[in-house]
Amino acid sequence: MKPAESSKSNLIAPVHRLARPTIRSRMSVLHRRKARQAVMFGLTGASLVLTIGFLTLLLGFVAQRALPVMSWEFISQMPRRGMTEGGILPAILGTVYLVAGSVSVASILGTATAIYLTEYAQQGPIVKFIRAGVNNLAGVPSVVFGLFGLAVFVKLFGLGVSILSGSLTLAVVILPTIIRSAEEALLAVPKSYREASLALGATEWQTVRYAVLPSAIPGILTGCILAVSRAAGETAPIMLTAATFFTARLPQSMLDEVQALAYHIFALVTEGTHPEAQKSIAFGAAFVLLAIVILLNLSAIIVRAQHGKKE
Repeated sequence: MKPAESSKSNLIAPVHRLARPTIRSRMSVLHRRKARQAVMFGLTGASLVLTIGFLTLLLGFVAQRALPVMSWEFISQMPRRGMTEGGILPAILGTVYLVAGSVSVASILGTATAIYLTEYAQQGPIVKFIRAGVNNLAGVPSVVFGLFGLAVFVKLFGLGVSILSGSLTLAVVILPTIIRSAEEALLAVPKSYREASLALGATEWQTVRYAVLPSAIPGILTGCILAVSRAAGETAPIMLTAATFFTARLPQSMLDEVQALAYHIFALVTEGTHPEAQKSIAFGAAFVLLAIVILLNLSAIIVRAQHGKKE
């Protein structure tokens, strides 16, 4: 072997000896990462299966006990014989009236508040304090809102126990949800939309109306639909402001008291005079309420998916 080749091999050999442990260490690190990834995938997959399992168990439990009474007559007829027979039509219509009234009020107030906080207000300590207050309001127990509605709308404003009192109370309950969802939707609109509109000579209101709101509407609608789902399932606020245990007629005006699905279920289970006969009716009403909430949430998902396709 020539001296040059010998010196070259002497230089390469240490490099190979140093490279082997480096490759091995990298392979061990890679194996550890893959193992951690597999563990995390397993945990998240197990959480998904557990969540779906609980939902399936809940729906199956309610559906099994609701099937004996489920029929078109159950949905479309008035209750009879002390609510031991007949249907739940007044409770369904009452829920629709209360939810429609509350969303009509809360969606306008919530969207307007979100527009002011994101587009007009100077971002500072006061705005941060308002946002913190809105977030804290979302965590207030619903029975507190019920007491507020009883004191303000029923007693102070003299509206009595009525659809209007219940709708205004539920509007206060869902207002924080709509404000936060509308704020997030407005903040998600790129700043370039606003800058381009203002550069073309548009006013701030024209920019909000024609450039910002059209892009934020799907997110705002999603928040409103989710708020509807919450309003439909509330019991404590309407128990003190709008709901009645039984009525022989449908409401004729916004100042009439009304039956509602959530309170109807509660009343049948806790105050029913014929527990055995009314138990299946309570499960039937619960199944209808769950179906309404699930359909509303599905509609929110569809709205979001359609907006994604348009983009």
